[in-house]
Amino acid sequence: MAKKTLEDCPPETLADQVVVVRVDYNLPLNRDGEVVDDTRLVRTLPTLQYLVEAGAKAVLLSHLGRPGGRPDPALSLRPVAGKLEEFLGYPVGFCLMTTGPQAQEAVQSMKSGEVLLLENTRFCPEDARNDAEWAEEISFGTKLFVNDAFGTAHRAHASTQGVADAVRRGGGDAVAGFLLERELRFLSDAMADPEHPFVTIIGGAKISNKIDVIEALLPAVDRLLIGGAMANTFFKAHGWAVGDSLVEEDRIDTAHRLMDLAGDKLLLPVDVLTAPSITSDVSTCVSACDEVGEAQHIGDIGPRTAELFIDVVGGARTVIWSGPMGVFELAPFRSGTFEVARAAASTADRGATVIVGGGDSAAAAVAAGVVDRITHVSTGGSASLEFLSGNEMPGVAALSDR
Repeated sequence: MAKKTLEDCPPETLADQVVVVRVDYNLPLNRDGEVVDDTRLVRTLPTLQYLVEAGAKAVLLSHLGRPGGRPDPALSLRPVAGKLEEFLGYPVGFCLMTTGPQAQEAVQSMKSGEVLLLENTRFCPEDARNDAEWAEEISFGTKLFVNDAFGTAHRAHASTQGVADAVRRGGGDAVAGFLLERELRFLSDAMADPEHPFVTIIGGAKISNKIDVIEALLPAVDRLLIGGAMANTFFKAHGWAVGDSLVEEDRIDTAHRLMDLAGDKLLLPVDVLTAPSITSDVSTCVSACDEVGEAQHIGDIGPRTAELFIDVVGGARTVIWSGPMGVFELAPFRSGTFEVARAAASTADRGATVIVGGGDSAAAAVAAGVVDRITHVSTGGSASLEFLSGNEMPGVAALSDR
């Protein structure tokens, strides 16, 4: 890796040092404010344990939700501090402020080996604006900034790019934590030297969100499987009716172009599950892709398509999956996504490299009960798409070069 990582920081250099760590604790909370999915938190434990065991003073920065640059008690990180404490097995301090005298005092009073989580960075409008002065404040004079938040590494925010720039200007280092390093390594290896057959599965609602990644992957992949509501736009490009299904009318020409570009690498669904509405108690029927009824909604790939996709995935040596095949959150439309998830897991069981691109795909792998069998499940859906598209990630670009 061309950027410095935490492995470049020997433990003896960290003792008694304030180390600012950007983590991604944007975790789902229930109505009682309890963490319901701690995956991203758990993935940061190796980085935090390394710092604590070295005797560093780890100051954690994170956002939660979209508070719009102002405090929102429902999006406080306090419950996350409690959950982190459970996993680490020792006290985790929490400060109600992100900057200012209270935060400064909390940092200055830390002892070696302690962990302090500051309040939601996005309670402050300066974060999203990448305000340089604010970034200097949240650096707390440290000589080491660790970015372990892959899920926000594609954002040019003060808590990702700005603080890294500030620390480097001050003569310090900005390095990747173990989570970020692992994410970049898996995705880089998959793009640079994939073992073939190389299969990519792209789903989700909108083709507009995936155009760059499709174009970037096409030269390397052997097969590109398309599912989810974005397939509807390809159907329209073929001239097929899609009933009342979601379609991006302004992207039909794009779908035409991508089909021409992909040629026989592209595999679209041959049948779909349709229903009068996308609800949890609706009855579904199977329709050929060119025979969808006028008032029908497409909610999932059909059984023949699932068999085709399973067969292709089963023969792969490298698989990248980004986006569900249907509305898997609802029972009538989860089969296609779950079948693909199980096929991906079985392929990984046979020694293939299978990478799931975070977001809904990761949630689907969890729901299908196969997440522990996948080679690598990314903690960042949008971030993984940005990386696979070949776009620069500000949070990574700002790290110190080796």
